[in-house]
Amino acid sequence: IKHVAEYLGLSWDTVKATDKAYLQESLGPVDLSGVEQIVMDEFAIQKGHRYATVIVEPSSKRVLWVGRGRGREDVRPFFEQLGVEGRQRLKAVAMDMNGAYEEEVRYQCPLVQIVFDLFHVVAKYGREVVDRVRVDEANRLREDKPARKVVKGARWLLLRNRENIKHEDRIKLDELLQANRKLATVYVLKDDLKHLWNYVYEGAARRFWEQWYSRAMHSRIEPLKKFARRLKEYLPGILAHCRWPLHTSLLEGINNKIKVIKRMAYGFRDDEYFFLKIRAAFPGIP
Repeated sequence: IKHVAEYLGLSWDTVKATDKAYLQESLGPVDLSGVEQIVMDEFAIQKGHRYATVIVEPSSKRVLWVGRGRGREDVRPFFEQLGVEGRQRLKAVAMDMNGAYEEEVRYQCPLVQIVFDLFHVVAKYGREVVDRVRVDEANRLREDKPARKVVKGARWLLLRNRENIKHEDRIKLDELLQANRKLATVYVLKDDLKHLWNYVYEGAARRFWEQWYSRAMHSRIEPLKKFARRLKEYLPGILAHCRWPLHTSLLEGINNKIKVIKRMAYGFRDDEYFFLKIRAAFPGIP
């Protein structure tokens, strides 16, 4: 906006208003006819834990809707825009384990299948299990300073995927896991949990889950047992992946592009203009 305004000898506000009007006219209302599956996720819009929600059609990678906030009332306008027929047509919704999203989706579309995403489940496991056990073990080793230092500094080794770790760091990781039984247990169960999303048949996935849950409950590691009990409540949405192989990983790429749009503009004070820019950046694959 700044460069165009300088080049044409116009005010900044005039160029911005012209661009916004052009986006409104060219994009028009979103065509929601035929939408049967959606993926929804949040992204940071400002510092201070202020978020917005983005909803995407997975097959075309088209942004359908963007709105400020991540609560029930914040996403309600999308379902109102979808209409009665659209809500009845909707078959599957992929999301993280956001209680507000789930409650609103179930209220608006009682028959829809909710699918919980691998990425967010594993990230939650990392925070609530791996990190918690690592801190507890570091505290237990308070008198053994060399061992404590190794455990404290191993956070990223334990959280990253093994295939993304350099060879010399893998050696450090293996030595750590051999020396600490609890960290080895939660690390192995983290990797095994990911396999649950590889199953195509729900019966086989359920049997795998039961084996994993049994191992977690017999581990005698309280953060792991607590996580397993909570995750059991979300099992129907996890097993739904067998029928609806949806995931929010495509939204990670979209969210990264949104960050670039925001950074290039040094932030947006006009939400409507920002959200129009996002829609324009993701018109969908024809």
